[in-house]
Amino acid sequence: MDNLVLGCFLSLFLMVLSAAGVVHGATVTPCAQTPYPQVCAHFIRANIPLSNLDETQFAFRDVALQVTVDQARLAHRLVSAMDLSSFDQRARSAWVDCLELYDDTVNKLNRVISSKNPTSMNDAQTWLSATLANQQTCQNGFTDLNSSPRLQYLPSMLSNFTKLLSNSLAINKAAASASASTSHVPFSKQTGGHRRLLSSGYPTWVSAADRKLLQSSTGAASKADIVVAQDGSGNYKTISEAVASVKGRSGASRFVIYVKAGVYKENVEIKMKNLMFIGDGIDATIVTGNKNAQGGSTTFRSATFAVSGDGFIAKDMTFENTAGAQKHQAVALRSGSDLSVFFSCSFKGYQDTLYVYSQRQFYRDCDIYGTQDFIFGDAVAVFQNCNIYVRKPMGNQQNTVTAQGRTDPNENTGIIIHNSRVTAASDLRSVQGSVKTYLGRPWQKYSRTVFMKSSLDGLINPAGWLEWSGNFALSTLYYGEYMNIGSGASTGGRVKWPGYRVIKRATEAGKFTVGNFLAGDGWIPATGVPFDSGM
Repeated sequence: MDNLVLGCFLSLFLMVLSAAGVVHGATVTPCAQTPYPQVCAHFIRANIPLSNLDETQFAFRDVALQVTVDQARLAHRLVSAMDLSSFDQRARSAWVDCLELYDDTVNKLNRVISSKNPTSMNDAQTWLSATLANQQTCQNGFTDLNSSPRLQYLPSMLSNFTKLLSNSLAINKAAASASASTSHVPFSKQTGGHRRLLSSGYPTWVSAADRKLLQSSTGAASKADIVVAQDGSGNYKTISEAVASVKGRSGASRFVIYVKAGVYKENVEIKMKNLMFIGDGIDATIVTGNKNAQGGSTTFRSATFAVSGDGFIAKDMTFENTAGAQKHQAVALRSGSDLSVFFSCSFKGYQDTLYVYSQRQFYRDCDIYGTQDFIFGDAVAVFQNCNIYVRKPMGNQQNTVTAQGRTDPNENTGIIIHNSRVTAASDLRSVQGSVKTYLGRPWQKYSRTVFMKSSLDGLINPAGWLEWSGNFALSTLYYGEYMNIGSGASTGGRVKWPGYRVIKRATEAGKFTVGNFLAGDGWIPATGVPFDSGM
C-alpha cells in the first residue's frame, strides 16, 4: 500500500472512530481512540503511534484482537480451575454455563482474527457482539439462581475482559467502515444489503436444495437423512437419539432430520452446523419440556430446545416450555445459531419463551406465545409475518413482549418485528382490560427494538413501553415504531424517553429491514424461506 492510500485509510479510521463516539481526547494514539483506553494500553503494554503502523490496514486491529483472544483463553483456564468446594448446586450450574460460554468466545474471536476484508469484518461484528452476550450471560447465571455472592469467585480480570471486548468491537467497526470507504466496491454491495430478490421470491442466500425442502408440503420423509418417530417407524424414537447419532459429522452439506407428528418430552441441544429439522406442522410435531429458574436451572440452560451450530433451519414444529408463569424464567427455544431460520414454527411459554440469544436469525410465519419478556436476547433478529400472542400473566405481573439485551453501542444487534400481529391469546382476552401489556422494556443499556408495519391490538398500553428500573437505559436505548396499524398503534400517548422515537422517514425505517439490518439477501435465499427484503 502506498503512503497516500495508507494516509487516507488512517484519516478515515480516525473519522469513523470519532463518529462512533470512541475518541475521548486529543491524544492520537490507537488506545486513546477506544472506549476504554487505559485497559487497552495496559494489555497492549504501549501506545502505538499511528505513524508507526506498518503497511497494512489491520495492524492495530490485529494487535488488539490478539490481546483479546489471549485474555479469553486465560479467562477460560481460570474459570476451569476455580475451586468449587464451596459452591452449591445452583452455583455449579452457573459455572457450567460460564465454562461453555468462554470456550465459545475463544472460538468466535479466532474467527474474527481471520476476517480480513470488509464483508468478513461485517460478519466479525456479529461474532464480537456474540462474545459480549456470552460474557453477560455468564454473570447472569449466578444472578438468576440468587448466587450473586458467588460472582466474587470469578477472577477479577473478567471485568477488564468485558472492556477488551468492547474495545475490539469499536476497533473492528471502524476498520470495516474505513476499509469499505477506500475500496472500489460500495460497502452496501459488499454486505449484500441492496440486492433484489430472486424471481421466485426467495432471498439469494437460500440454496436451491434448501428452497425445495422448505417449499415442499410433502415428501419430507423421502428427503430426510434421518427420521424420528415415536411409533418406531423411523430410525430413532427420540430427537436426542437422532442428534447423538450425528455428533462429530463433518462437511458443509445440509443434513435433514424429519420428526414425525408426536409429543417429544425431552430437552435437546444442537451444536452441529447445517442441520435442518422438519416436522409435520405446528401443534403436530411438538418438543416439550419444563426446566425453569425456580427449579434450579439458569435461564440459559432452561431451554427445551437449544441450538448453537450455525446454519440451523426448522420448519413446521412447535417448541414449548410448560413450566408456567409461576416458575418465572423458562425458555422454550434458545438460538445462538448464526444465519439460522425458523419457518412456520410455534414457540409456547410464559416468561422468556423465545431466547434470541446471539448472531443472525430470521423468523417467518411463526407463532410466539408468552407473558413477560417473552422475545428476548441479544441477537440480530428479524420477525416477519409472525403472530405474537400475549398470554395471561400472574396476578401481580405486567406483560412485556420484548426485552432486548444490547450492552454496547457498537453491537449490530436488535429485535425487529415487521409485518406481524400482536394480539391477546385466548386466556387473556376476557381479562385483558385489567392487565397492562407493553411492547418491551430495556433489559440492557443499549436495548434496540423496532416495530414496523405491524398490527397492534388494543391490549397494548397507550404508553407503549415500560421502564426496566427507574431511568436505566431510557436515554441510551433505541425503541422505534413505524407505520403500525390497529387500536394499540396510536403513538399519541407513548413514552417521552430520549431513546424512543416515532420513525417518520422510510430511509430510517429501511435500516431495519431484512435486507439491510440482517443482510438477509446474502444468505436467506439458500434456505428457501420466503421473505421481504425491504419495507
